[in-house]
Amino acid sequence: MPALNDVLAALDALWPPERAEQWDAVGTVCGDPDAEVSRVLFAVDPVQEVADEAVRLGADLLITHHPLYLRGTTTVAASTFKGRVVHTLIKNDIALHVAHTNADRADPGVSDALAGALGLRITGPLVPDPADPAGRRGLGRVCELDRPQTLREFAEHAAEALPATAQGIRAAGDPDRVLRTVAVCGGSGDSLFAEVRAAGVDAYLTADLRHHPSSEAREHSDLALVDAAHWATEWPWTEQAAAQLDEISDRNGWGLRTHVSRTVTDPWTAHAQAHAPAHAASL
Repeated sequence: MPALNDVLAALDALWPPERAEQWDAVGTVCGDPDAEVSRVLFAVDPVQEVADEAVRLGADLLITHHPLYLRGTTTVAASTFKGRVVHTLIKNDIALHVAHTNADRADPGVSDALAGALGLRITGPLVPDPADPAGRRGLGRVCELDRPQTLREFAEHAAEALPATAQGIRAAGDPDRVLRTVAVCGGSGDSLFAEVRAAGVDAYLTADLRHHPSSEAREHSDLALVDAAHWATEWPWTEQAAAQLDEISDRNGWGLRTHVSRTVTDPWTAHAQAHAPAHAASL
């Protein structure tokens, strides 16, 4: 079995920490570099429910997309919910490693996994990484559909292809508009509207679309918007990342056992459909 330090070196090769945004907090949160690793759990969020799952699984390493301490802290006391996660992991000899924006812009990265889950053909990054001479790394992906679909059909397809959440899928635009090209970005993506317009795509699928940026984007052009839950757009990466580590393990003869958490850690738990006002029902 490999030492944690060996596995971490492989993870840093997949998702170099220096490619993370400056504000980000990636890398190893806790863990003994010399400890042996045999079982690894991948998840989106380092919350208590996932930490407890890692304990039940007998994992030695938990790899999450979202950081535990994004803005730093002065305490890991178990009286705080994040401190309790740290205590749970350390007491059970489980290391925690985070790959966030360095995994977003990787090749393959979070948006590659999202495009794959949706069955889209990737033509390139939405925001290319200038440090990548091959032009494959970067934020988001520009994609083509296998066949033209209406916005209504594409939204329904996304609802079926992505993990189910209380939010489901929202769409903005003419439901009958035919789509041929789509940009995707796993996680919060409404800061990239200028790049999406420059890409000339028919639609943009991402998460956490806010009212004002979305309204302004719709005023700029007839770009269709598809809004999915944040967790749902990033969960496909956990399967992709587990497969990448499996390949490394096989190549090195490590015999690692990798698992993907299917615990839904999206914070929204219920959705009530609003009824159209009487004056709108006849439109």
